[in-house]
Amino acid sequence: MFSLKGIYTPIATPFEGGSIAFDRLEHNLNFWLSSKLEGIVVMGSNGEFVSLRESEKERLVRFCCDRVAGRKKVAVGVGSNCLDETLWLCRLAAECGADAVLALTPFYYKGAMKEEVLKAYFTEVADRSPLPVILYNMPGNTGVNTSSALLSALSHHPNIVGVKDTGGNIAQIAETVAGSDPSFSVFAGNWAFFLPSLCMGARGATLALANILPDECVHLMELYQAGRLDDARALAVRLMPVNAAVTAQYGVGGLKVAMEFMGLYGGEPRSPLRRPGPEAQADIKRILLEADIRLVG
Repeated sequence: MFSLKGIYTPIATPFEGGSIAFDRLEHNLNFWLSSKLEGIVVMGSNGEFVSLRESEKERLVRFCCDRVAGRKKVAVGVGSNCLDETLWLCRLAAECGADAVLALTPFYYKGAMKEEVLKAYFTEVADRSPLPVILYNMPGNTGVNTSSALLSALSHHPNIVGVKDTGGNIAQIAETVAGSDPSFSVFAGNWAFFLPSLCMGARGATLALANILPDECVHLMELYQAGRLDDARALAVRLMPVNAAVTAQYGVGGLKVAMEFMGLYGGEPRSPLRRPGPEAQADIKRILLEADIRLVG
């Protein structure tokens, strides 16, 4: 039975000449597969899933599952404002050998996304998905927050195994942990509140930062589990500027630049996202060096 725990990274999708660069992706996958990560998320927010065509999504999921081949867990993002597409992606993920799906809150008609609507939607996804469902609360991008009360209610569904909460509201995370089924796993969605989330009972995280520093992200959890809170706090603080640079400050383009400094392939994000310019790239390099990160590229 699938158990949601540990550290996952929402892998970046590499593009070259306007197309997915599968050879570059294989190089990056080898890096993540050799790390201490529990798993990867294919077609998460950092994977630019909203910019992928249906045929690209299918090929990307097949490629990643084939290359991972059971060495790590694979969760597939199935976010869509179309229920039929979400369910198609659930079936595709199962066919390709993924372990779970990550279901984003529908958001386009956000005024209509009342709690009873979201409960019915996620229940139908979970009822019909052949794979365990991880809920994805991303109010910063969707403009819709899935409340702790709703998450706790959904936690009792036998095919809903957890939530990735990227809202950053520690009180909501604590309420979700306290009110949910004991088997339900709460994951932090950002390094900035990862350690506080662990203190509140989270069982892991899905972190953009783990694209470039997977073992460091795992190490923080190891420190926490060993009761070494001072060391965990020191690591959390040291990497906070790096996390900010590859998330809110410079976004997906900044993450891809940082990947190149680590010997990975980043490349261009897909339009309308843009790659940071020379000054921003220099700033990202400075931030990495000041955090005592050993650069490769």
